[in-house]
Order: sequence, then structure tokens, then C-alpha cells
Amino acid sequence: MFLAVVFFHSSEYILAVAIHGRSNVTLKSLLISKNYLLAMIFSLLEYIVEIVLFPGLKEHWWISDTGLALVVIGEFTRKLAIITAGRAFTHLIKVYHDEHHLLITHGIYRFVRHPGYSGFFIWAVGTQIMLCNPISTVGFAIVVWKFFAERIPHEEYFLKRFFGSEYEEYARRVPSGVPFVK
Repeated sequence: MFLAVVFFHSSEYILAVAIHGRSNVTLKSLLISKNYLLAMIFSLLEYIVEIVLFPGLKEHWWISDTGLALVVIGEFTRKLAIITAGRAFTHLIKVYHDEHHLLITHGIYRFVRHPGYSGFFIWAVGTQIMLCNPISTVGFAIVVWKFFAERIPHEEYFLKRFFGSEYEEYARRVPSGVPFVK
């Protein structure tokens, strides 16, 4: 789990620097917030408490392996989204259209409108399945889903303003990539 978290955030930062240049990347590119840290601490505490009180919960290797597979799939999906979008991918929602902000509809974006969000969702839930953390699995799924259910409409408001009917047609054709978010 520790290696998955370190790899996720360090590779995210390295890609951001490679694509946008060091002067345009801040520590916010590591995507670590207070809420995120609290969630990770809670998941670690859940793991420790359960391994002490209910060690049988942590002995289902097929569940851990499924979680690991989800972590890898989520990581791959998100990084593929970043590489495909290139300079059009940013960690902050663009509220002004600039020359690097293009509508990306090729590669993985042919199948999902927000593969970066989809990848993070899969990765985050996968980390908790990997730890056999039932409470954090449900908690992460709800919290991350709620975050994207609010963020996607906000982001798409600006995408519709920037790209007009081209984006609206794309959004009708391609799912968001986050369950139950249109």
C-alpha cells in the first residue's frame, strides 16, 4: 500500500514536471490534501485495528490480489489519460481557455470523458480492497465518488463554454467514466 501511494504521487509529480515544466508545477500537483491525509490515516488505523482484533479479515489473499489489480488498472488508466492529454491535462479546473487547452477525444478519451478521474477512483478503492479494509473500501468509494460527482459538472460547465456543441456532442456519446455520473 505504501509503495502504491508513493508511486502514484511521485509519478504524478514527475509527469506534471515533464509536461508543464518545473516552474509551472507546485506541491499541489502531488494531489495531497488534509482530507486525503485523514482518509489514508483512517485506513491505516482500520488496518491495524482489524489485524489485531480480527486477523481473519486480512487473510483473504484473493481479495488483496483483486485490490492490487485494481490499483494497477487505476494507475495505468490515470497515467494514460495524463500522457494522452499532454498539456491539456491539468490538476486544477481551467476557468479560462488558453492555447494549450484542447478538446481531447482520441486514445483513452474515446472511451471515457474523464479517464483521469476514473483511474483515480479505481486506484483509491483498489488500495482499500488490497488492504481488506471493508469500512475504508466503502468510505473511499463514497467520498471519492461524491468528490467527482461535484467536480465533473463544474468542470464540464467550462468545457461546454470553451468547446460548445463539439463538447456537448462528445459528452452525449462518451460516458464520464465515474459510475452514476453523467
